[in-house]
Amino acid sequence: MTTTPEASPTTTPDIPQGLAIDVEHFDSPDAQRLRAAQRLEIDRAYGGDTEPGEKPTADSIAVFFVARDGDGTPLGCGGLRLVQDGIAEVKRMYVRPESRGAGVSAAILRRLEEAAIDLGSPALVLETGDQQKRAIGFYEREGFRRIANFGPYVGAARSICYSKVL
Repeated sequence: MTTTPEASPTTTPDIPQGLAIDVEHFDSPDAQRLRAAQRLEIDRAYGGDTEPGEKPTADSIAVFFVARDGDGTPLGCGGLRLVQDGIAEVKRMYVRPESRGAGVSAAILRRLEEAAIDLGSPALVLETGDQQKRAIGFYEREGFRRIANFGPYVGAARSICYSKVL
C-alpha cells in the first residue's frame, strides 16, 4: 500500500460551502455504502457487473476520499490506485444522485488531483463505461482527453479511457 497524503481538508476555492473532503479508509462504513450505491447504478446501466480487471481493494488504493456536507452526511467519494510508471488511476468516483449538479464531483476531482500530485504522479487516468454519458461529459469538461484503452480495459468494448496530465 502506498503512503497516504496528508488528511487535511482541502482549501480549494471551488469547493461548495460546507463541503468537507477528507481521507477515509476504503472499507469504512460510509465508503462501503457509497461504493455499493455506485455499483447498483452501474449494474442497472449494464445489466450486471462488467468491470474488467482487478477490483480495487483497501490494499490497492493509495488514497480514498469521502465528501460530506456540513451535517456530516456522505455525498460522494473517490480514490486513486497507482498503476504503471506511478500514474494514478481514478477509482470509485461517485456522487449520490441527489447531490449531483452542486459542484461535489468537481470538488472531489480537485482533491484527487492534489493527492496525485502529492504522490508524485505525472498524470491521472481513468476508465468509464459507454453508457455513463454524464460521467463522460464531466471528465471532458474537466480537461480529460480520450486515450486508447489501457491495462485491463484493452479490448473491453464498453470501456472508454481518459487521461489528464497534472
